[in-house]
Parts: sequence; structure tokens; C-alpha cells
Amino acid sequence: MNDTLRLALAQHDFPVGALARNADKILNLVEQAKAAGAEVLLFPELALSGYPPEDLLLRPAFVAQVEPALQHLCASISGIAAVVGCPLPSPEGLRNAAVVIADGAVRATYFKQWLPNYSVFDEKRYFVPGEDATVVE
Repeated sequence: MNDTLRLALAQHDFPVGALARNADKILNLVEQAKAAGAEVLLFPELALSGYPPEDLLLRPAFVAQVEPALQHLCASISGIAAVVGCPLPSPEGLRNAAVVIADGAVRATYFKQWLPNYSVFDEKRYFVPGEDATVVE
């Protein structure tokens, strides 16, 4: 049994609104992390859409592009777990999510609970807060 876990952090610039370009960058960084022996790769908040997407989130056509981009990531990521930030629709409204992608599928989803709403932050305008913690084995 291996009692260690190798994590990699992908702290890169993910331009706002560039879903396809950001997905390609995510996949490139996944390959780099795998080559370095990482088992889990963590991306920044809303890496897929870029942060902060602000009023792009009010455009249904933009939000509709997230799911196909996420499915493209799922189809391309294996041999490593990637935690990717993205906006996700839910029955209650749009959520600021972190999805865990591994072996071709989303294995877990966490919805941000504490939405800042001061100074330059206006997340309550765009997102519904999450309510539950997420545990991944």
C-alpha cells in the first residue's frame, strides 16, 4: 500500500471566456503533471471559464458551452485525478463548482459555499451557494 500522495498545482492564467483554449491548456498541464508523477492535479477556481467570468455567466449560450468542454476534459483525462473549477447549472441556479475528473468521468462535484460579495467580488449576483462538503477517496 502506498501511503503517499503526489499533488501538483496548476497556477496559470486562464483567460475569461476562452473555454476551448482553457480546456486545451488544462489538458496540456494534465500531461505535464502525469509525466512528473503527480496523482492529483489541482486547478484554480473557475479555471475552465476563466476568473471572474462576471456577466458572461448571464448569457445562456456561454453557460451552455461549459458542459461540452467538461465532457471533452473527461474523455481526455485518465491516469490522474484533476480538480477543475467551472460554473455549473443546477436546479437551484448556477453554481461555482470544483469537479474531480478521473478515468473519463466526473467522480465528485463540490459547490462553493461562501460567496464573497464585497469590494471587487459580486459572486452572489451570479451563483447560488453550495450547502454540502465533498469527500473524495
